[in-house]
Amino acid sequence: MQHSENHLRTRPISVGQLRAFEAVARHLNFRAAAEDLSLTQSAVSRQIQSLEEEVGVGLFLRHTRAVELTSAGAQLLRAVLPSLERMDSAVRLIRRSAGRKSVAISTWASFASMWLIPRLEAFQSEHPDIDIRIDATDVPVDLDTTDIDLALRYTTPGHVPATAVRLFGEQLTPVASPWLLKSGHALKRGEDLAHFALIEASDAHRTQHLEWLTWRRWLDAHEFKKLEPKRWLYFNYAHQIAQAALTGQGVALTRMPLVADSLASGDLVEVLPGMRLDSPMAYWLIVGPRSAARPEIRAFCDWLTGQAALTRQAIGEPL
Repeated sequence: MQHSENHLRTRPISVGQLRAFEAVARHLNFRAAAEDLSLTQSAVSRQIQSLEEEVGVGLFLRHTRAVELTSAGAQLLRAVLPSLERMDSAVRLIRRSAGRKSVAISTWASFASMWLIPRLEAFQSEHPDIDIRIDATDVPVDLDTTDIDLALRYTTPGHVPATAVRLFGEQLTPVASPWLLKSGHALKRGEDLAHFALIEASDAHRTQHLEWLTWRRWLDAHEFKKLEPKRWLYFNYAHQIAQAALTGQGVALTRMPLVADSLASGDLVEVLPGMRLDSPMAYWLIVGPRSAARPEIRAFCDWLTGQAALTRQAIGEPL
């Protein structure tokens, strides 16, 4: 399909062709791309063929059961993805500005389910005219280019912009369900942990800062270097760790801000309260530059910082 530069067409590429191209590149499958776009497979195939004719080179290698991007296809995809994202973001912003007031929040799933969502009803009662959208993702979003208004992030101070607002810090502490503590071996000293299953984050060992979340760090810090538990339980997310502790599956090393409500209600018990471990991590509020002046954003940020102050009080952090 190679053409000389003189023979290449110069009219603009249609957005439909680019959306078909992005879908096929994402799925590496024409049928799946067609389902995604609510088109027939032959229609998607024609879109890709027309795009290849416009560009002048093949964008995919077609195999019997799958397709793969050519080097030219990969090059085009790098340009197409941010362009489509910016366009979609702009359309959403326009639609939103013409309709109801809303706040779009990016945060990670465990923080959303364990801290933010349980508190949202209070904000919605005070501001029934403001819609809330939560996008849960572990990948930081670019607040300059997306339609996200603000981000709630979990990281060290050196990894947030100067405009970020610190909500609260963090301590790590062992917790368990009350009935686990009543039904098994007593847990009054650190040495007693050897009689229990210990629950922790499965990916913490692979990430530098998240190594603070490991039991081994906690055990070493408290001079229990040789302690081995009854067994280990690993989970990907903080809310899974807390859920396993709530159901009595073991003793979890948890983040105080995320379990403060469960401790206050008695659903979880801090088993060794004098042995908390300080973490370098903190929770931050970052507001997008295009959103900061909107009244609904200011209202949400004011409410959020108020809730953060209550959490700092609950975990014993200076206000």
